Amino acid sequence: MAEVMVLFLTLCLQLLALPVYVLSYLGLWEPFCKKFFFPFFLEKITVIYNWRMSRQKQDLFRNMMEFADRSGKLTVLEIGCGTGTNFQFFPPNCRVICTDPNPHFRQSLTKSMARNQHLQFDQFIVASGEDLSQVADASVDVVVSTLVLCSVKNVEGVLKEVCRVLKSGGAYIFLEHVAADRSSWTYLWQQVWSPTWKLIFDGCSPMRETWVAIEKENFSEIKLRHIQAPLCQTLVQPHILGYAVK
Repeated sequence: MAEVMVLFLTLCLQLLALPVYVLSYLGLWEPFCKKFFFPFFLEKITVIYNWRMSRQKQDLFRNMMEFADRSGKLTVLEIGCGTGTNFQFFPPNCRVICTDPNPHFRQSLTKSMARNQHLQFDQFIVASGEDLSQVADASVDVVVSTLVLCSVKNVEGVLKEVCRVLKSGGAYIFLEHVAADRSSWTYLWQQVWSPTWKLIFDGCSPMRETWVAIEKENFSEIKLRHIQAPLCQTLVQPHILGYAVK
């Protein structure tokens, strides 16, 4: 019965979003989404997200300097940096390498860099999280990803790249929205929304069990906890956050 309900509601939602599906069929939605809609949307929504998640982010990034090298220098690689919404939470004087597969974030990213003079910015690399070949092995102290693993094509591939570029003893710090408990109404609605959500929001999945992949990866230590984020949109309230040490 639940499966029938999910199918019916999914079809109803797809009907409401029919113009977007038509644009996608014609090959027009993806370039428009990547170049205009998603960068604009993300720049606006991340302001609200940071406001609501400020305490969680401050706690998450508070101890980053513990992973600095012997000279006290900290090199941070942020995967899927987007508009640079995390920069304000990074410790002063750390070196930041930014990567994102979407080059159209560059304008917003440049503005964010200008607002965060307490950091030393390195290059902006246009690359997916699954292919960080421009970053050398064991070259960074911390890798950061927030709201990224929901939209990558291969979570396991990203985590393998994270382990490759991290120095021994380095940390992967993450904050991701994930699938709700499978017995919950939220999970039912995540299933209903999933196809349309992915289409509109550039491949983002509202129902990935990302913690499973992190726990399977070859980290020496993992500190991970599930939370209900204080967000208005119920679909993305289930979150995981924490860090994993190489």
